[in-house]
Amino acid sequence: MCFCEIPVPGLLSLCMQDTPWCSPLKVKHGYASCRNPHGGYYKNALGTKCDIRCQKGYELHGPQELICQSDKRWSGKVVCKQKRCPILSMPPNGGFKCIDGAYFNSRCEYYCSPGYQLKGDRIVQCMDNKVWSGRPASCVDTEPPRIQCPSIKEKTAEPNKLTARVFWETPEGRDTADGILTDVILKGLPPGSHFSEGDHKIQYTVFDRAGNKGTCKFLIKVKVRRCGKLNAPDNGYIKCSGDGDNYGATCEFSCIGGYDMQGSPARVCQFNSGWSGTEPTCTPMNINVGVRTAAALLDQFYEKRRLLIISTPTAANYFYRLQLGMLQPAQCGLDLRHITVIELVGVYPSLLGRIGLRLMPPALALQVRLLLRIPHYNFNIVVVDKHGVDKERYPFPATPAELFTLIDTFPLRKEDIKLQAESGQSCP
Repeated sequence: MCFCEIPVPGLLSLCMQDTPWCSPLKVKHGYASCRNPHGGYYKNALGTKCDIRCQKGYELHGPQELICQSDKRWSGKVVCKQKRCPILSMPPNGGFKCIDGAYFNSRCEYYCSPGYQLKGDRIVQCMDNKVWSGRPASCVDTEPPRIQCPSIKEKTAEPNKLTARVFWETPEGRDTADGILTDVILKGLPPGSHFSEGDHKIQYTVFDRAGNKGTCKFLIKVKVRRCGKLNAPDNGYIKCSGDGDNYGATCEFSCIGGYDMQGSPARVCQFNSGWSGTEPTCTPMNINVGVRTAAALLDQFYEKRRLLIISTPTAANYFYRLQLGMLQPAQCGLDLRHITVIELVGVYPSLLGRIGLRLMPPALALQVRLLLRIPHYNFNIVVVDKHGVDKERYPFPATPAELFTLIDTFPLRKEDIKLQAESGQSCP
């Protein structure tokens, strides 16, 4: 300490510079590095200069250097304030918790609401440069929505049907995040549709607002009760409804002209997968030439056979022999068109009637000539259809081509052609 009782010029000034002059300098959360210009002991003497520094995590507010002035005051005021990082923004569908707010060295941990996942750094820390470490996190919906489809649907087709109508409740999706779905897509037929026999895959897909999708699948199994396919009898046809062997289907049988049916003309596929009735067969027509009238004879061919009646006054007739010669190689075409040839040869009482190998009594042959008004003394050909209608007459021999062209125009013949094509019947 300097005691200056006697004022001496120059000595007083020196004494002031080495004497405590300003209040002691204290910096909270910081420190001052002071130097007396005269090297004195006191760091708050007149003219002392102090450099101000703050602790880590604090920043200086005020001048970096203070000087002890003649008015016994420091040249300024300083404060070390704790550093702060920018306020974190709250992530949508989530939040964060911090140890010490946004101050230096504070740690903040992000979290997300149920159904959302954290994207970015879960923990960030306020650094000395007043920025947060890492990337601020966000909460995103990455979990697909949930959807539950029904179990396998099995259905049996009803009688006479090859499809089954199937219903189910449309499944509802549920989003694990916000519960909002933006789209539902169905792949396959909708409920209430008619499904054919077999397995059908149905798929539902739902999307949430984040674009995540959830999918579920199930099968629809449609069964058709079947009895097994039936075949057409030899020399006959078969025509079935539906698919031919499904439950409720009916198969109808018919025989080609000149054959009679034995057994069930129609059979139905039953619930037990068995056919009703008995198996049909087609047997050759048993033509009865012992009938008393021509009408009774011709009735046997009604809706079964067409007739080609050849009448000649004598077996030596040239036209007669020529006609038989032309028909002999055309037997397949005659059979295909269900044509039976009846020959009336001679004049009563020496009249001879013949159907194939069966001989007719002269009186019955005469009745046929009289019924159809066929002349006795001339060569004639009469074509009769399956309904007993006299369709055409020829006074001269007719070629098979002429006869077949005529007969192929008959209404019933068109149905025959269709059935024969389906069964593969044809002539070489």
